[in-house]
Amino acid sequence: MRRYVLTGTPGAGKTTILRGLAALGHAVVEEAATDVIARAQARGEDEPWTREWFVDEIVELQKQRQLAAPAADGVQVYDRSPLCTLALAAHQGRPPSPALTAEVERVTGQAVYQRQVFFVRNLGFCEPTAARRISFRQSLEFERIHEDTYRAFGHELVEVPAGDLAGRIAAIDAVVSARRAE
Repeated sequence: MRRYVLTGTPGAGKTTILRGLAALGHAVVEEAATDVIARAQARGEDEPWTREWFVDEIVELQKQRQLAAPAADGVQVYDRSPLCTLALAAHQGRPPSPALTAEVERVTGQAVYQRQVFFVRNLGFCEPTAARRISFRQSLEFERIHEDTYRAFGHELVEVPAGDLAGRIAAIDAVVSARRAE
């Protein structure tokens, strides 16, 4: 199984790219953090990312999704991974929880994800949403932390520069489809 990760700054277009890859027939796995935020906000928790439990809920949902993901053609594309959650903890100035540490050890020790990671670069702005309340400047710092985290774990970053959506999707599809044929 080849599992590829899309990572990068919040608001860079990862989810939109993921949906484009799904339209091409690739098995995809949605980002967990957005769903954790949405569920908490539905319960009346306005800023769940400030809570101690937030990272662990992301970790648990990521793991559930990874273990349950369909293996349609031997390739899966993920909107983020536990290394992104590790970057999130660093961005928040929090030490990794035992659950996060264990999951990072599991996915790195078992080489769950491909060494090549698609690094989706920022679009020059960061549009606020209910789940994304950071400034563009903050998003650039978060982008740098993601880059440093993946490199620290030996991943090769495949640049997905800002540009038109179709071109970004096609660039990722070319790599994923070429690897599928191997």
